[in-house]
Amino acid sequence: MLTRLSISVALTLSYTFCWSQDSLVSYVDPFIGTGGHGHTFPGATVPFGMVQLSPDNGRNGWDWCSGYHYSDSLIAGFSHTHLSGTGIGDWLDISVMPLTAPLVDTVDTPKTPFKHANEVASPGYYGVTLDNGIHVDLTATARCGLHRYTFPQGSIPTIRLDLAFHQNWDTPTETHTSILNDSTLVGYRFSSGWAGVQRIYFAARTSVPITRAILYDGQSASDMTDMAETYDRGTGVATQLLFEDITGAPIMLKVALSTTSYQKALAALSEIQGWDFDRIHTSARNQWEHELQKIRITSPDTSLKRIFYTALYHTAIAPTLYSDADGEYQNAHGDTHTLPGRANRYTLFSLWDTFRALNPLFTLTQPDRYTDMLNSMLAFHDENGLLPVWDLSTWETNTMTGYHAIPVLADAILKNWPGLDAERAYQAMLKSAHQDIRGVPDYIEHGYLPQDKAGGSVTITLEYAFDDWCIAQVAKKLGKTADYATFMNRAKSYTHLFDPQTGFMRAKLSDGQFVEPFDPFWSEHDFDKSQYIEGNAWQHSFFVPHDISGLAALYGGNNALSAKLDELFAAPSVMHGDNISPDASGFIGQYAHGNEPSHHIAYMYSYIGEAPKTQARVRQIVDSMYHDGPDGYAGNEDAGQMSAWAVWSIAGLYPVNPASGEYVFGSPTAEETTFSLPNGKSFIIRALGKGAENPYIQSATLNGEPYDKTYIRHDELLKGGELVFKMGPKPSKRYGRKPETWPGN
Repeated sequence: MLTRLSISVALTLSYTFCWSQDSLVSYVDPFIGTGGHGHTFPGATVPFGMVQLSPDNGRNGWDWCSGYHYSDSLIAGFSHTHLSGTGIGDWLDISVMPLTAPLVDTVDTPKTPFKHANEVASPGYYGVTLDNGIHVDLTATARCGLHRYTFPQGSIPTIRLDLAFHQNWDTPTETHTSILNDSTLVGYRFSSGWAGVQRIYFAARTSVPITRAILYDGQSASDMTDMAETYDRGTGVATQLLFEDITGAPIMLKVALSTTSYQKALAALSEIQGWDFDRIHTSARNQWEHELQKIRITSPDTSLKRIFYTALYHTAIAPTLYSDADGEYQNAHGDTHTLPGRANRYTLFSLWDTFRALNPLFTLTQPDRYTDMLNSMLAFHDENGLLPVWDLSTWETNTMTGYHAIPVLADAILKNWPGLDAERAYQAMLKSAHQDIRGVPDYIEHGYLPQDKAGGSVTITLEYAFDDWCIAQVAKKLGKTADYATFMNRAKSYTHLFDPQTGFMRAKLSDGQFVEPFDPFWSEHDFDKSQYIEGNAWQHSFFVPHDISGLAALYGGNNALSAKLDELFAAPSVMHGDNISPDASGFIGQYAHGNEPSHHIAYMYSYIGEAPKTQARVRQIVDSMYHDGPDGYAGNEDAGQMSAWAVWSIAGLYPVNPASGEYVFGSPTAEETTFSLPNGKSFIIRALGKGAENPYIQSATLNGEPYDKTYIRHDELLKGGELVFKMGPKPSKRYGRKPETWPGN
């Protein structure tokens, strides 16, 4: 469905959007998350593609991490690589901007006004009419972006490629352009930012001859009228391409990317044969339709459909393709590699976020890609010595805490994922668990990470404990009895930080004393000073997804833990401190849905016999934290995790412990959800009597037989079938009350 498009532009482009109104892509609004603190981008890409062709506002700031924010009214260019929903800005490689005349000041980066009424986005497409009259259409293949520019009458049609363009963290270190002939140019952009080394090679080809070029090397400009081979090199190369005035006829541009060489980028231009924009757009749209058909919902609520399918869309953007068509890629060390079998190499692994819900979702939705993604992590280990923490352009950014490639790999091994060498992965896990950085030696020595040894001690201790539990489960599966015992003991490390007097996990010093003074509302965003990363004691004290019964025992029993969770949701939504983390957002009490540490908490009630409380809270979170507007996310979308939570929870289940193979029931928001499973079967969830006034599960059946459990295992779900919930207005006094029906047993 078209969004934010003026009537005149809609008529002009109507032929581009002729597919059936019943198609699922019609419910996707890429503008969701571009406002607020969502940090998504609205541009054109295909599922997990190397190219994300999207507008940039040319403004620095946290809310411009993706290059674009809905509050802005200026466009500085359309670049080919973007981060989706992250908290740090980077990439934005190979910026292209159409102009009505060449710039006199070649140093200038012009910003052209636009209006959202003249802007449209859908899966695989972005279009805008700028205030200067230039109309822009963008679409993409996996490694190639396709631009179509229609210039107003009287223009001197000009297309500017600005390799110096950057926002936020990224800075170009070396750039190069070479004009090969009157329609083709190649080059590269090397830069440093969040990822210390990034190398992107490109090839660009125009649909009509270039009549003149103005090259700027960062210091001086050269006016080229002869289109014989010319080149420029510097830290800020920009090239203006001028064309004859062909008013009314569009000028088109292909830009292909490679991580190894511009020769490979030239080869990638072949992904787009000819200049049929609509054909490429249709192909991109069809790829997205295929993705969206993997999980289908039934609901009379169009807003819910837009929220759900846009969320599902956002789960299929990252990680992104990094290797060339022949399988080769150049890593951050400058080495060229190929994965076995010429498999695809991926990058952009936001693992602190995605291990929780996105990666488990991939085991249902990405049977054709997930093996390559998992093996990309192992390739990262082979090339860098450790599994990735936050892999960007194959560079270890070391952002966030834990060693969360481990639960991702463990989940896959425990689910017998094909094409993954379990022993190889296990040995890589052991190296992470015994690394000599990131506080691991102190964690092993003390049984927790002391605050006087490193910041973020509570968060790190709890996350390491969970990761160690994951290692233990793989050790058990592989018959490594001694390792299993060792890591199960390490998985209890969380117990050392529990303070029974306050009911919170608290930072300790090396001498075993709690850090004083203590304020559970206190937040410090500086990771070196903080005790709780991007939050406070309220949000982080409950991260024990592998041993919720053990956590309850520390509180004095299930009722006491239930009361503490109630207190969390009822506490004042305030934070104390002089440097409060902006990432903690989307509050219900002290529950902060806008950041990932809270994402499992509402489901914890089901582990202690309080499933109705889970059902009520999950419904409340879905209804209040997701909207079908630009500010539709409560916080950073975080490369698919915020969206994955919505996909799972709208369907009615969630992987609380993402390596356990258990999906805990919440409160389905859709009337029916159908998972098209990797094995060709279907699993259907129906919610009978679902409505705003009926959030509680009264009873359940699985394939027509009574089903008392409040969760379902992955292997059971893969059998296919039909899970039916009967919903009602009050908590059931029978369903989910017996301990044998609780998850985690």
